[in-house]
Amino acid sequence: MVKDAKKPRVLIVTPEVTYLPPGMGNMANYFRAKAGGLADVSAALVSALFKQGADVHVALPDFRTVFYSGVGPVMRKELSTIRSNMPEDRIHLAEDRAFFYQSGVYSNYPQENFKISLAFQREVINHIIPQVQPDLIHCNDWMTGLIPGQARWMGIPCLFTIHNIHTEKYTLEQIEDRGVDAASFWQGLFYERPPENYEESRNNNKVDFLTSGVFGAHFVNTVSQTFLMEIIEGQHHFIQEPIKQELANKWHADCATGILNAPDPSYNPATDKSLPAAYGPDDHVHGKLENKRYIQQNLGLLQDDNAPIFFWPSRLDPVQKGCQLLADIMYDVISKYWDNNLQIVVVANGEYQKVFRDIVLHHGFEERVAVQNFDERLSRIAFAASDFVLMPSSFEPCGLPQMIGAIYGSLPVAHDTGGLHDTVWQMNTQQNKGNGFLYRFQDTHGLWWAIDRAMDFYFLSPEVREAQVARVMRHGKENFNHEVNARAYIDLYEKMLHRPLIGGGGGKKSSQSSSDGETES
Repeated sequence: MVKDAKKPRVLIVTPEVTYLPPGMGNMANYFRAKAGGLADVSAALVSALFKQGADVHVALPDFRTVFYSGVGPVMRKELSTIRSNMPEDRIHLAEDRAFFYQSGVYSNYPQENFKISLAFQREVINHIIPQVQPDLIHCNDWMTGLIPGQARWMGIPCLFTIHNIHTEKYTLEQIEDRGVDAASFWQGLFYERPPENYEESRNNNKVDFLTSGVFGAHFVNTVSQTFLMEIIEGQHHFIQEPIKQELANKWHADCATGILNAPDPSYNPATDKSLPAAYGPDDHVHGKLENKRYIQQNLGLLQDDNAPIFFWPSRLDPVQKGCQLLADIMYDVISKYWDNNLQIVVVANGEYQKVFRDIVLHHGFEERVAVQNFDERLSRIAFAASDFVLMPSSFEPCGLPQMIGAIYGSLPVAHDTGGLHDTVWQMNTQQNKGNGFLYRFQDTHGLWWAIDRAMDFYFLSPEVREAQVARVMRHGKENFNHEVNARAYIDLYEKMLHRPLIGGGGGKKSSQSSSDGETES
């Protein structure tokens, strides 16, 4: 493979991707390997970088069953031809039987995930990096955590992005048994205890994969600046001390930052084919009303054009998402705003779904509260139909629903933490600032206070409220997108490379602007 002498070459290494842009290989449109938000972010970043002209390549496991399940009419002979030409494309598939027949990206069995991770990293280290000859490697999450150590040993700048605070630990013996020659870069890995030497640690001193990624990388980023600082300051007890300490070391060395994720470009109410009625900032009043009528009718809610709708978009996980707070105050909130027909729409799975259903059944709230299993189309309609999005998360590495809500004109009601702090700013209609309602203390009083502030906004004159929603929608579309996200990564790549990534250096810079406002309660 001949290198482009004018552009640095970037290799993005990710265990997940949802799609890739045309031009990156004949099979780009068939990729559907997704377990979570990492897939969307990886796909969108690759796509945005590619469209802006960057010499970007992507490495991912060859999940044959996942990738090719939608091929349909493509003939076996054509698949063979495509596969024989793959090395010349920008998509580099790591091949191993460990993931050939996986029906999903991750297994329910940790040992299987370990095998997938090691097989993937072995192929990247032994074959893909030598073939691509990248100037910079960008790794993502624990399943790529060994590669930064190898990259440092090879003298290749490496960025490590943390999307999820999850790690696995295995010994050098186990790692090498899967074909990764860790002996050459063992000093670039992070262990449960300080190693005396290679031989002493090989059999009984486990390597921490996520912390190794942080330790070995030249630069690290989380998916929000505030969440990074919360980790460093020890605000989250569930984050292990080694991860916290290594992130702090990177931060104090000026080698750590936060870069926000962004929603998929399909989240656009003007073009979203899921919606009964499309709309934009200028005609959102009519568009949102049509979607509200649709969801009220189809979910059995009271038919009331003036009813405020609060939408719950996140999984019903009481550890992170704060659903127990809403459960505790649901009866009181519905009762307080009974004459206003306040309604709550939940489109989410999780252990607290039964709790919500029991509350609805016990109090006869069937016309006020709808609890539905997650459905992509219904969720999109709920963003369009609702006036407010509920996000009382106890912690949030980034979060996307609050951004999607702003784009769709549904204002977030959120706990002031992590990525929510970086994307939600207190509404101030007099100063024409803000896009939602934040509360500071994570308890029922805080959430209820924020819901009351949202209702105060809802009771404003239609002219004031409509102008503010239109402003929030425009701001969301301009700032919560992958062009802004890609520009932030390009700036970081260029900082690491000490030269432009794209010919001419640069392109127009974008910034994720904020609005000032005080946070209460």
